Amino acid sequence: MNIMFFGTPDFAVPCLETLIKEGYNVNAVITQPDKKCGRGQKLTPPPVKETAIANNIDVYQPETLKDGAISGILEKYAPEMIVVVAYGKILPEYILSFPKYGCVNVHASLLPKLRGAAPIQWSIINGDTTTGVTTMLMDKGMDTGDILYKWTTAIEETDNSETLFNKLKVAGAELLKTTVAKLKDGKAVRIKQNEAEATYAPMILKKDAVIDWSYERKALANRIRGLNPSPGAVTTLKGKRIKIFSAVAGEELSDEKEYGKIWGWFEGKGLGVVAGGGILYITELQPENSKRMPVSEFLKGYRIEPGDMFGE
Repeated sequence: MNIMFFGTPDFAVPCLETLIKEGYNVNAVITQPDKKCGRGQKLTPPPVKETAIANNIDVYQPETLKDGAISGILEKYAPEMIVVVAYGKILPEYILSFPKYGCVNVHASLLPKLRGAAPIQWSIINGDTTTGVTTMLMDKGMDTGDILYKWTTAIEETDNSETLFNKLKVAGAELLKTTVAKLKDGKAVRIKQNEAEATYAPMILKKDAVIDWSYERKALANRIRGLNPSPGAVTTLKGKRIKIFSAVAGEELSDEKEYGKIWGWFEGKGLGVVAGGGILYITELQPENSKRMPVSEFLKGYRIEPGDMFGE
């Protein structure tokens, strides 16, 4: 079977590698253009491009898919199936309708829940206790196509978006293997999504990362771990920008309303800060122009007093 693969980040790499390992003829990869990254702004290829090159697969990086931009590529490689994993752009109708077996998407949520660009982060931010991976046949909508298969896992209290990302990218590859085989054999079962159950996981914006210390402390702890490691939850202290990467909800404080006020350092718990409903213990952070560190290390080099305010 000829397969064309659309994907960009590290999340998509195990899926591409699985298709290659299973012996499918992945004859072309479509990925996003190289981007400047890091302090040096070095032009860096997407992980999927690197994997494709290592496996002698032709790579294309169109700036747009609109107006038949890759019609010639489709005709040249004649894919019988297109597999899409975290590509980053919506596929137009001329692409969706091209392959015999359709366009298969691997999505990091239990659809119809958390349609959109950032399901892993929002599943943690929302306080969900379970999530998973879904394969579906794509249509014109955003993650609205018929469901093929699902895989479910628990979200542990220790999970952040990185650990959950690593679980789901491996599971997604295994689910894709089953999905492609079933479609090829004509044994796949399609299930319509229930629109009444649909929720959304939009792209994380800068405003989403700014800490509002009046948030209920457990919800705020979830938001912090959902934004860990990227982009990181952001606040300020004494005029300096600080990222908070790990925090745990603590005791109730029903009368304290000075949100963001430092309550004190508590050995074995962290740096106590007043949040909605009580104390939030910060355990890991990153000061401006410095590295990530445990809060105990931070306190050795920064003068902090009870009563100082985060987010002033």
